[in-house]
Amino acid sequence: MTRAFTASLALAFVVLLVGFDLASAELNPYQAPAAFALGSGAVASGGFCGALPN
Repeated sequence: MTRAFTASLALAFVVLLVGFDLASAELNPYQAPAAFALGSGAVASGGFCGALPN
């Protein structure tokens, strides 16, 4: 297999995957998750490993 064949096969797979996703789900921008999840603003509690001790 050549590099061009492998790249075209991978690109075809990505196109088919995106096409399947668009065909199987109805788009609703009002119920979609945020594009960038930069945090909810809630304070960490419980077993969060990155929390500093008091």
